[in-house]
Amino acid sequence: MRFLILFIFLITNVVAEELPGIKNIVIHKVPKTYDNVIFLDKKDQKININEYVGNLLILNFWATWCEPCKEEMPSLDNLQANPELNKIKIFAINIGKENSEKVNKFFVNLNIKNFEPYFDTPTTLAKTFSLRGVPTSILINKKGQEFARIIGSINFEDKKFINWIKKYN
Repeated sequence: MRFLILFIFLITNVVAEELPGIKNIVIHKVPKTYDNVIFLDKKDQKININEYVGNLLILNFWATWCEPCKEEMPSLDNLQANPELNKIKIFAINIGKENSEKVNKFFVNLNIKNFEPYFDTPTTLAKTFSLRGVPTSILINKKGQEFARIIGSINFEDKKFINWIKKYN
């Protein structure tokens, strides 16, 4: 009986709804809070998301060998430059344990110019967020809570997505 109650609790708190027309977005009924979400920039300086409270954050976890990551990265780059979303900050966090030269080449080849690459070494955030694969994007509201996640790739320039995400900007 306890298992059944726990199972029902988990199911009702994980998925509140799905965004119509975009199947791989999971919206949480109850936003999740995490402690110490820290990753590294290109100079190995620590970045803490607590410094960005008041902004809508997208933590996009990716790797250079990931084909769907390559496909979605240009649209993610354009999302960062979208003038309708002036309070959005995108952190593209490499979890492939790849060196900065390989990551920089990836960004140059895809003409990514609106955000920098970041690094999760030694993949602590992949564990923190219970990632099951890449790409995965964690959407953090202005209070610093995960309110949704995108499992797999999407077109970040999709009008349905942009109109939905504007509500959180």
